[in-house]
Amino acid sequence: MAYEDRFGQVQRPKYDCLLFDLDDTLYPLSSGLATSVLKNIQAFMIENLGIEESQIPSLCDLLYKNYGTTMAGLRAIGYDFDYDEYHSIVHGRLPYENLKPDPVLRSLLLSVPIPKIIFTNGDHIHAIKVLRRLGLEDCFESIICFETLNPVHKSVASDDEDDIAFLGSKPPPKRTEIFDIIAHFNKPNEEQSGLPKTPIVCKPSESAIEIALEIAKIDPRRTLFFEDSVRNIQSGKRIGLDTVLIGKSQRVKGADYALESIHNLREAIPELWEAEKPAEAKYSGVAVETSVIA
Repeated sequence: MAYEDRFGQVQRPKYDCLLFDLDDTLYPLSSGLATSVLKNIQAFMIENLGIEESQIPSLCDLLYKNYGTTMAGLRAIGYDFDYDEYHSIVHGRLPYENLKPDPVLRSLLLSVPIPKIIFTNGDHIHAIKVLRRLGLEDCFESIICFETLNPVHKSVASDDEDDIAFLGSKPPPKRTEIFDIIAHFNKPNEEQSGLPKTPIVCKPSESAIEIALEIAKIDPRRTLFFEDSVRNIQSGKRIGLDTVLIGKSQRVKGADYALESIHNLREAIPELWEAEKPAEAKYSGVAVETSVIA
């Protein structure tokens, strides 16, 4: 004790965990993967679900705006399909060769003395491919992905999601009954609260983020959340996360920091390296461990 009083201890960092989105956060939008994802989603809707091609643009727009992902929206309005098949088309056909090893980001991430976790709406195979292409597969403690939050293919939304306005308020229709969301919004005074719920758990649902934090056993008050999506940033902020918006130089509502590139991390948030410095203040405990997920 006398030794500790004299020399102090290593300063406890402000954060116990850095929570990173994957796509368009760890690599730039200019890689072209996002454009390919949209094309592949549209191809799946036409080829696998038999949706009229003329309806695709409006339908994709409405589903994304109201459910966070097109996949979640498709399930909500009544389409049933195999999740692995969906991902094999939407992500399996991506031009991963566009992603190159990023030794600068790798060095940056490994130098931060705080545990790091990936939190993506994408499937596990996709996450692993992206991290390997970037040379970052050993920079993270664990991966929270689609399968983590959706371990079972559910046919209906669970009742405990009734308080999530983002996911709608009605049970999803049976497979043979497709909810016409385009017609729904073409009617006067139609509101989001009248939409069917989705059985899929994903960002930007606050519930999805809370579940991810619970699985990883991390405290939102001591977690820094990196995202390229403004909606996801704002959801994270509402549940107590500190937030970093990637891909923008100007902060928006809900963002504590804004970085044009993840490579600007050390310049923008130098306090992440403060754990390396000795300090007089003493603390009891170490960074929270996170188990490997998915």
